[in-house]
Amino acid sequence: MIHTIDPLTKALGPWASELTIYAVVLRIVLSILFSAIIGCERSSKRHAAGLRTFILVSFASTLAMTLDLANGGAFYLSAATVIAIAVITVNSILYSSKNQIKGLTTSVGLWACGILGMTIGAGLYTVSIIAFIALIFSLSLFPAIEVYLKNRSNHFEIHVELTSPEHLQTFVSTIRQLGMTIDDIELNPAYAGSGLSVYSIAISISSHELHKYKSHQEIIEALDTLEYVRHIEALK
Repeated sequence: MIHTIDPLTKALGPWASELTIYAVVLRIVLSILFSAIIGCERSSKRHAAGLRTFILVSFASTLAMTLDLANGGAFYLSAATVIAIAVITVNSILYSSKNQIKGLTTSVGLWACGILGMTIGAGLYTVSIIAFIALIFSLSLFPAIEVYLKNRSNHFEIHVELTSPEHLQTFVSTIRQLGMTIDDIELNPAYAGSGLSVYSIAISISSHELHKYKSHQEIIEALDTLEYVRHIEALK
């Protein structure tokens, strides 16, 4: 077994690396603090799994790792905790009426927060801090970069509600005239009987000039002016 010396553990002293009451309290406090910050970030964006969920997942992971270390390092509880978190994250993924997957980032964030809790429980304080910073940056700062890259892409998907199915062919012709191609069209069955014809449409921008001077949002706003379009928006 390879033993590593954590810089913060070395700076704090031998008590931080042992399962003393003070070391356990420190790990639990760090676990709650880090997960609370991550949970606040998710809650501020109105995601399903918020503050308490992240705290509980991280706390349970930290406690499981601490107990496994106290029992000689068999890691039975830690393995069971990873499986339990995986089940929770899968169940937190939702499918909306617009054929969109909801909660995927939050689910992965929960799983990562659980792993972070185990890292804290193992007494790897430096690694935990680095992992926490990387995780919070990924959740809070990278979305803006992701949006920018998506807007620069030649491909995007839209959710469109037409007043009648007869207008679909006209809508497709309009898209082609604007310099775009249709990659896929799916009728959304969730709106059956509503009087609307609702589709999820994958579009590719084939015109270089259109891609150069128009953003996805500008294209969608132009399509929204069509009289037979009841509602249209980009799928995330």
